[in-house]
Amino acid sequence: MTRDHRAAEIRGKTIRLTWTEGPTKGTTHEHVFHEDGTVEWRAMEKSKKDDMAKERPEYGAIQVADGVYAVSYLAASGYTLTVVLNLHENTMVGFASGAKEWYPVEGTFQFVT
Repeated sequence: MTRDHRAAEIRGKTIRLTWTEGPTKGTTHEHVFHEDGTVEWRAMEKSKKDDMAKERPEYGAIQVADGVYAVSYLAASGYTLTVVLNLHENTMVGFASGAKEWYPVEGTFQFVT
């Protein structure tokens, strides 16, 4: 069976991730998961839409259980974000990592579109 690596529940959606644990604790980032398989993001503390990250790396989004999705991307900075989104509870857990750093992360999320 070939798995869809850009699950329809994530593809084409805008999701706000609010961090309750990890290096970005207390902040919210808006992520736009484009239909073409790329993602861009911005800190919500910045108010302008043109503050989106200039890069658009590829992302993966795979269903791992009913209403539970693993989402991951590697930014040009060398950091990888991998989170598991629980659509039933609007909670997330995961990891942010770079070549020499690794952080567990937790939070909540909401779909904007």
